[in-house]
Amino acid sequence: MRPKRFDAKSGCAVGVTLSVIGGMWKPLILFHLFAGKKRFMELSRAIPNATQRMLTLQLRELEADGVIVRHVYPQSPPKVEYEISAFGQSLGPVLLSLRTWGKRYGSSVEGVPQLHHALDDHHPDACSL
Repeated sequence: MRPKRFDAKSGCAVGVTLSVIGGMWKPLILFHLFAGKKRFMELSRAIPNATQRMLTLQLRELEADGVIVRHVYPQSPPKVEYEISAFGQSLGPVLLSLRTWGKRYGSSVEGVPQLHHALDDHHPDACSL
């Protein structure tokens, strides 16, 4: 396993957490993986605005931090699946809290058409754990 990317010596637990799960697509990747193992293209279809390059980078970072596990199956064509690691399971309550906060924020903000449009574009269960 690659070395962890975050610096726990900083003393800021929030900073450590955000360095691990922060990023444009990491929280959505994690939400989808909490539903079960997924192949790259399944994640790509579930998060259509993420480029393949960005999705790959974010998956690699989550794997390097020990939050997800990448399984490569020796077959042709190669089969690769991603799943939440045992350590990553501890993020479940954090993600549920983020989802709850997002719902409250999204329903309380008036005059932010981009936010309401973004919320309307997604299936209500898109972020279910």
